[in-house]
Amino acid sequence: MGNDRLHRRLMALLAVVAIVLAACGGGDGTAATDTGDAGDTTETTTGGGGGGGGDGPTISLAVNPWTASSLNVEIAKILIEENLGNPVEIVAIDENTMFTGMSDGTLDAALEIWPSGVTADEQAFFDDGSVANIGELGAVGKIGWFVPKYVIDENPDLATWEGYKDPEVAKMFATAETGDLGRFLGTDPSYSQYDEAIIANLELPFQVVFSGSEPATIAELSARYAAQEPILMYWWTPTAAVAEYELVNVTLPPYSDECYEVPEEIDCDYPEDVLFKAASAMLEEKDPEVWQFLNNFTITTEDQLSMLPAVETEQREPAEVAREWVDANEDVWSAWLP
Repeated sequence: MGNDRLHRRLMALLAVVAIVLAACGGGDGTAATDTGDAGDTTETTTGGGGGGGGDGPTISLAVNPWTASSLNVEIAKILIEENLGNPVEIVAIDENTMFTGMSDGTLDAALEIWPSGVTADEQAFFDDGSVANIGELGAVGKIGWFVPKYVIDENPDLATWEGYKDPEVAKMFATAETGDLGRFLGTDPSYSQYDEAIIANLELPFQVVFSGSEPATIAELSARYAAQEPILMYWWTPTAAVAEYELVNVTLPPYSDECYEVPEEIDCDYPEDVLFKAASAMLEEKDPEVWQFLNNFTITTEDQLSMLPAVETEQREPAEVAREWVDANEDVWSAWLP
């Protein structure tokens, strides 16, 4: 009799377990919404392989200290977290040190690389296969020397580099720091830039002074622009500042591959940069879906120009602007998903 009672209890317990498993959807492959301790009922879009549902490995994306890089990464973060289910960590790092992280797998990807800034040491990571080129970003960039349009309107010779050879002209750009030499305003010293070599090799009476950051350069440009004072600076496109401050690209001697063979001897213009993406070679095995997504990820010059003013001029957060782009462009990004 005791054995029969025990048997009935065990059968009842098994029946309860079966009901619970059925309610959780374990038997037919469907996923029930888990409210969790916090009562969160948000449904997560999941995929196969690399894992949705928030249980995929954390993906680390490099963000470099310029606005477009922030926008690219914020868009990728939103889409990876909400559609592939992986948490994303954004790692602030300069472009000269991120390759080591991608090589050893501590950093998964960088989404905006300027080819003209890739050094021989950095190219070695691509050559040995530890870092992979995962395709063009879609945007095209151009680094160069820029002045506001009023500088050239007042002195047309300053449209080309020859106009800056005159020491008297250079004094127009001089500051207390540079004395009789003209100031060439650099930006963040971690950026890939060759202006000191170009100035020395073209024998121009100018001195490079670094502002320290992109915002610091914009602040100086804004002050000079408001006063209609001369300023010669390192800058690039696409940026909102080019239109806002009517910046004109000064013509330097034409770029050539030979000119860039020895960095210390560069005496020509920066090349046009077809921007590309890179990832750790380990990422494909770590999460094949994220790997495929980043291969497909594309942001065009026009995309960037549509977002940059909101951050650079209106001082809005890149994450907020990225969210607006994602909400308005599902027809674009849905094609990137595995």
